[in-house]
Amino acid sequence: MILITNHKFQRFYDVKVNDLLEYLFYCKRTYVLILYSYEQRGSLRWLIVRIIFHIDANSAYLSWTAAAMLEKGYRIDIREIPAVISGDPLNRHGIILAKSIPAKKYGIATGQSLFEARQKCPELAVFPPSYDLYMLCSNAMYHILLEYSPAIERYSIDECFLDYTASKNRFGEPLKIAYEIKNRIKKELGFTVNIGVSTNKLLAKMGSELKKPDQIHTLWPSEIEKKMWPLPVGELFMVGRATAQKLQRININTIGDLAKADPNHMKALLKSPGLLVWEFANGIDDSQVTLNSDIIQKGVGNSTTISHDVTDRTEALMILLALTERVAMRLRRLGYMASLVSVSVKTDGFIRYSHQLKLQSCINTTTEIYEYVCLLFDQCWKGEPIRHLGVHVSDFQDIEVRQYSLFDNRDSEKLQAIDRVVDRIREKYGTRSIIRGRFANGNTNAVQGGTNDSDFIMMGGYKQ
Repeated sequence: MILITNHKFQRFYDVKVNDLLEYLFYCKRTYVLILYSYEQRGSLRWLIVRIIFHIDANSAYLSWTAAAMLEKGYRIDIREIPAVISGDPLNRHGIILAKSIPAKKYGIATGQSLFEARQKCPELAVFPPSYDLYMLCSNAMYHILLEYSPAIERYSIDECFLDYTASKNRFGEPLKIAYEIKNRIKKELGFTVNIGVSTNKLLAKMGSELKKPDQIHTLWPSEIEKKMWPLPVGELFMVGRATAQKLQRININTIGDLAKADPNHMKALLKSPGLLVWEFANGIDDSQVTLNSDIIQKGVGNSTTISHDVTDRTEALMILLALTERVAMRLRRLGYMASLVSVSVKTDGFIRYSHQLKLQSCINTTTEIYEYVCLLFDQCWKGEPIRHLGVHVSDFQDIEVRQYSLFDNRDSEKLQAIDRVVDRIREKYGTRSIIRGRFANGNTNAVQGGTNDSDFIMMGGYKQ
């Protein structure tokens, strides 16, 4: 009997030698390669196990801020003291975005309020976020990774998946290259990363979380039982706090307990996510490393929490225009036009409601989108003090195949031409290098919402 995998390389089966037409098994600690021939419609198919890296910047926002400060002559490495990156509580953004390892020892966690964190550590050093800097650091890391493989999925601003399968023949053993990447990022960019190495994205991501910072971890299928199963069930990707509590109530406390549970029971308990988390607990994941250029965007949105409660319609419309500016820019950058516009409002009592409108033809100019945003806002706002506003567009159509209507705005082509010029200026000189005149003498930021203008796919995102 020989142990082989199925065509997704996730589950293991015992197969007799004489049932195989050709078989090669080659295994080292650094990688696994299985070539397995089998009959399908009278033909043979050869299959190769993938090699996936997950690269995750350690305490990204804080590390990037620390590296920039040291480069400018700051004498203290804020990664070595109790420090956090946090928004301004006066603008209702006082949430911990990143923390140092010394701060973690005080029980400070990402997502906590700055007020709560200061109660735990009165001498806590607080630094504001700099999203332009973070995008520069993220792009610099991405360009180093591109030297090793073109198949990179930017999962978020501080983490990427890299498919090393086809690169192995050129660069060599995966572990050797993983250490080379880690050391290059540390030396050239000034911050550390964790890298997980495995045969699929789920195991690579779980591997990179095993021990931090500045570590390389493998999590091959043969290592799941030893390295992953003893971990608390709440540490499994896609198992949140509420799901973990449900599982713990039926005595499923570790990832191993979940892996050994009845999948039908998990589906009954957790509905559709039940089978998914059971598969993840068993290391089963066949999702591909998807290039960000292959993402099919289903919507573009932008929102902001306002520093004070807004009760004036004119001020609210100014904020909505600033949000629409970024939404429209992103929409045009993607090469799409939208036929569905929606507006969301959250009151000072945290009551949220929204209105949307389906258009007869597609649009992508800031002016046209804003006209519908104003219409929708007037329809849904009931006069309450406003805490949060949002703008969203969807139902996309490629800009090259636009369907014109007799009722289209006759100035649409002029508006598109103006937006193209504005977009080019902002791309070259910055988002706020050119603004609308109505913002010139006011206190409202001309382009609001969002932390950057990049799009990152998440696991399970939309693909072509």
